[in-house]
Amino acid sequence: MTRPIADEDEEKPLDPAAEKVRRKLIRFMVVNLGLLFLALMVVIGALVYKARNAPVVGSVPAGDVQVPTLSGDIVLPVGAKVVSQALSGNRLSIDAELADGSRSIFIYDIAERRMIGQFAIRSK
Repeated sequence: MTRPIADEDEEKPLDPAAEKVRRKLIRFMVVNLGLLFLALMVVIGALVYKARNAPVVGSVPAGDVQVPTLSGDIVLPVGAKVVSQALSGNRLSIDAELADGSRSIFIYDIAERRMIGQFAIRSK
C-alpha cells in the first residue's frame, strides 16, 4: 500500500461562493445559539423570581384564619355505644356497638348534616 501524497491531505480552499455560504451559515448558527441561550436565561430567571416570591403554603397568620363552628346532633339508636370514629373530608364514620351486642358503622355527612348510611357488621 502506498501512502497518500501530502498534497492530497491538505484541504483545498473553497471557491468564493461556497465560502460565502459557509460564513452565512456560521453567522446564522451563532445568532440562533445566542438567542437560545438568552431565552434559557430568561426562563431560569423567571423560575428563580417565582421561587423567591412564592408564598409558603400553610403560612397564614393565626389571626386571619376563620374556621366556622359547626354544631348539631347525630342520632344513634338507643343504647348504642361509640367504639370508634373516623373523619374523611365531610364524612364522619362512627363504629358503634348496639344495645343487642351487634356492631354497625354509621356514615354521617357533616356538610348536609344527615345520616347517609348504616352498615351492619356480621360474621359468617
